Amino acid sequence: MHQITRAACVALASAVLLGIAAPAAHAQDPGGTAIVSIYRIAPGKHLAFLKWMAAREAAAREAGVPETKWYRHLDGDSWDYVAIAPDHDATLDAKADAAAKKRGLTTGMKAGMELRELMAFHTDTIAAGPATAEELVQEADRP
Repeated sequence: MHQITRAACVALASAVLLGIAAPAAHAQDPGGTAIVSIYRIAPGKHLAFLKWMAAREAAAREAGVPETKWYRHLDGDSWDYVAIAPDHDATLDAKADAAAKKRGLTTGMKAGMELRELMAFHTDTIAAGPATAEELVQEADRP
């Protein structure tokens, strides 16, 4: 897993928080989109949050959902975790829900309410990429 520098982490968080999502065409993943989620966890709920997420990720992995990449806060803005996951369709979501139910985990609104008990703040953004700055310039210059 690649380490990201403090500056890159701050830039990522700032871009997401400001809602900046530039469309990008990447040579290895043309037209790919991702869900970028920022979490600020309720006081004293960090471990419970991580365990909640890990249980659902295990079920999602069983259903074939691509892996989410997690970044934890070290310094800077007031978020605790940033998660970047490939965007997927309703069919894959249904498979993940079925796998979660099979493991005795909640789904739907009940799961959402459980998650919200663990968070102080949360936001999701759909972003295109990954891309280099040069690739974004090339895309911006296309007619």
